Amino acid sequence: MTVQKTVSREMFDDVMVPNYAPGKIIPVRGEGVKLWDQNGDEYIDFAGGIAVNVLGHAHPVLVETLKSQGEKLWHLSNVLTNEPAIRLAQRLTELTFAEKVFFANSGAEANEAALKLARRYAWEHFPADKNNGVEKNEIIAFNNSFHGRTLFTVSVGGQAKYREGFEPVPGGISHVDYNDLDALAAKISDKTCAVIMEPIEGEGGIVAATQTFIEGVRALCDKHNALLIFDEVQTGVGRTGAFYAYMNYGVTPDILTTAKALGGGFPIGAMLTTTDIAKSLVIGTHGSTYGGNPLACAVSEAVVNIVSDPAVLEGVKKKNQLFVDGLNAINEKYNILDEVRSAGLLVGAALNKQWQGKAKDFLVAAQNENLMVLVAGPNVVRFTPSLIITDDEIKEGLARFERAVAVVVS
Repeated sequence: MTVQKTVSREMFDDVMVPNYAPGKIIPVRGEGVKLWDQNGDEYIDFAGGIAVNVLGHAHPVLVETLKSQGEKLWHLSNVLTNEPAIRLAQRLTELTFAEKVFFANSGAEANEAALKLARRYAWEHFPADKNNGVEKNEIIAFNNSFHGRTLFTVSVGGQAKYREGFEPVPGGISHVDYNDLDALAAKISDKTCAVIMEPIEGEGGIVAATQTFIEGVRALCDKHNALLIFDEVQTGVGRTGAFYAYMNYGVTPDILTTAKALGGGFPIGAMLTTTDIAKSLVIGTHGSTYGGNPLACAVSEAVVNIVSDPAVLEGVKKKNQLFVDGLNAINEKYNILDEVRSAGLLVGAALNKQWQGKAKDFLVAAQNENLMVLVAGPNVVRFTPSLIITDDEIKEGLARFERAVAVVVS
């Protein structure tokens, strides 16, 4: 029998590529919103694996689903289909505007599929010889956006720091300011095949689209025969109190991408679209070895069935107020915030001028108080906990955050 080696945080630097800088502890067990490290110390998890652990850690239904499916079928190539994949796709089409689904492994892969589909759709429907000689392949995205780490998606993302050192990047991509409809109107043209946007910019600081802006983007896309892609990798699967954030706005995209919470911690991503648009991805045009994996799809189906319960979604909206009120109360004592930005349980505490660039300091202090939080850039502390976190757990976590704030400002 193989004996497992004792693992320490110091070993990470010895064996791992240095593109991450993980915290000093190593969690070994989770239950609900709580984590325990190697020393048995307990933490409250307000990070949720960056908006992934939508039902917390080791949810009993997900555990049982994974065990059950694991005793039946782990993997098939896409030469064959499987029951969990079909059931999940049916469920997603029942709950959304979509009629067709493509499964992948991550948000970046879902976005890669969406962007490829948009270009191929334009290539088929608006060839240059029928479009006044215009090549319709340009993609417009927004500054401060984030769409993934593949070369294509990092190029579409609106943060230059993530592209640095990887040039030359794919062409035909441009960026304009978020929530600036005039800037988009000046840039979009008959050359544009797609506009991609997050309804709420997550990594960019929890910045929500205004109603006027998102409606205007839809209208401009319609005017120029461009597809509208909503990246809901972070905002999807109940995070904002609607199953997908587009439902809060009443504006429907042509393509939607989803991942993170979709698997509740098991890797899965998906691209959702209409039958007409999906026709452009004919056999052989795109694929994914693990996309539609039966283990992932079985777990995801369980996640979707739980989160889509109206009582769960309504609970997300109510818990939002606890976070907003709690953070505002902390701010009244310590004066560290400009504002609290939020939609459901996607919450950003935006630091004021005095504390600009110090978000990581609050994250580290919170961990020292046995609380896991995130940052969204250097100026925003981010909270993305389980959607079924209890009121008492929110209050206890905020109490720990207040202690962390007191340490930082002292």
